[in-house]
Amino acid sequence: MFIVDSQIHLWKEETPDRPWVPGARERIRLNGHREEAFLAEEAIGLMDEAGVNRALILPPSWEGDRIDYALEAAEANPGRFGIMGRIPQNDQEEGERLLHEYAENPHILGTRLTFHRPQDRNWMIDGTNDWYWPIAEKLGIPTMVHAPIWKRELGQIAEKHPDLKLIIDHMGIMARCVDDAIGYWVQETADLHVYPNISVKVSAIPGYSTAPFPNLNIEKYVREVVDKMGPERAHWGTDITRLLGHGLTWTDTIEQFTKYFSFSAEELEWIMGKGICKVLDWDIPETAAVGAGAQTQNA
Repeated sequence: MFIVDSQIHLWKEETPDRPWVPGARERIRLNGHREEAFLAEEAIGLMDEAGVNRALILPPSWEGDRIDYALEAAEANPGRFGIMGRIPQNDQEEGERLLHEYAENPHILGTRLTFHRPQDRNWMIDGTNDWYWPIAEKLGIPTMVHAPIWKRELGQIAEKHPDLKLIIDHMGIMARCVDDAIGYWVQETADLHVYPNISVKVSAIPGYSTAPFPNLNIEKYVREVVDKMGPERAHWGTDITRLLGHGLTWTDTIEQFTKYFSFSAEELEWIMGKGICKVLDWDIPETAAVGAGAQTQNA
């Protein structure tokens, strides 16, 4: 089994030369991320320990739209990281320039757009982001989207742009919903299975349950996404810096799916890495896939 984490954040410490956006530290605390830097060296060590072959870096919102450290990490660790680049969603000229640049960069496999913060929540419906979809479709740029309240609109975008691959973050759950309160959001997301160009990250799962790990009370919601979308369009991920402070490890989050949740070996092959690589056209080296199997068997 080739294991790919569909979402991690890497970042350096805040400094005068590298300031965070206003209010970012408060949002980090509210969302449960650790505050200290999470560098590539630490991530690689933890990935090796758990048998994670690759991870997708989503440059964190608290650093604004910069992706320089993600590029540094990917270039220094060939084959271990891919990047979902950020763009200034409300600046079409600069956004278009970056999309064309990203399309030529082998480390950047797509972009990530957010519509969940006060400043960007309405950008999907007020015209601000309308410029993006046709250009991303034309350039073949897969797009991760965090937009819990705009499921119907995502469906409309998927239908209008059938060659644009859309990947929904965190099962489409509204922040700070837990336990059975996530059911409404998950159903809305799973019902988008009728659009073949939409897939879903079944990511950061422990954060949506107040039950003890392995959070079996919400397994049924993960299963709903997998059953409706199919395992090829359901992508495991951790958002690991939200979990490390709660005593969970990368190994725990892998075993949640491989040991505690009731998925078949065939389903797990897709969920744990093969599916996201297919969506992003990210080749799996044959030798790496064999090595991953050996790691899993020896774990």
